[in-house]
Amino acid sequence: MKAEEIKPYDDHAAKTGQVREMFDSIAPAYDVMNRMMTFGIDILWRRKAIDMVGEYKPCRVLDVATGTGDLAFLIDERIRPQSLLGIDLSEGMLNEARRKAVERGVADRVSFAVEDCLALSLPDDSFDAVTVAYGVRNFENLQQGFAEMYRVLSPGGVLCVIELSTPEHSPFRQLYKLYTYTIIPLVGRIVSRDKQAYSYLPRSVAAVAQGEEMLDIFRSVGFKNCRLKRLTFGACTIYMGEK
Repeated sequence: MKAEEIKPYDDHAAKTGQVREMFDSIAPAYDVMNRMMTFGIDILWRRKAIDMVGEYKPCRVLDVATGTGDLAFLIDERIRPQSLLGIDLSEGMLNEARRKAVERGVADRVSFAVEDCLALSLPDDSFDAVTVAYGVRNFENLQQGFAEMYRVLSPGGVLCVIELSTPEHSPFRQLYKLYTYTIIPLVGRIVSRDKQAYSYLPRSVAAVAQGEEMLDIFRSVGFKNCRLKRLTFGACTIYMGEK
């Protein structure tokens, strides 16, 4: 089963609306759960990805599925682009991001907006870099989402996707499955009070395209010089492609 077919609540309803509902529901607990689930290692994963993007010295950056803005704020801190826009389906998540922007004193240079990544209202060739952290498994149509990101990238621009992945080798594969299918749903239910959201997580990670299969989707919409870097025994993968 493809990731597009894995849905949080109702197998018969459209995925996009369910994803929006799910993230609105878990927005207040989202940051806490991220730190708990990864023991804080997700921060190191983000930094590594941003350093890779920083090599392109982008002036205009779009952060897709920005959530509560963690990656956007790190991009602002480490790259300092001239413009930085974070977009998401969930107004609940964006409200958290905007609150954090004010607290950090960066609301004047880091902006957030509601957008559907499958049908962006943004003009062609308008960004030097597009980033997505832990979001592509939630797309209703992965190829369409990548095609939209390709469209809004300027020639020579870079796409960087950070996504959870399943370790390939023992014993990390077995430990990972035990942790994601047993412990994460239990803790997620307690912290977020959403019984389905953190059961959906491991199923969507297992189903999303990984490794060369993900890069093949990059290539199918036009990206070139596509490559990947696995982190922490394969629990996370960074994917890169150029327009």
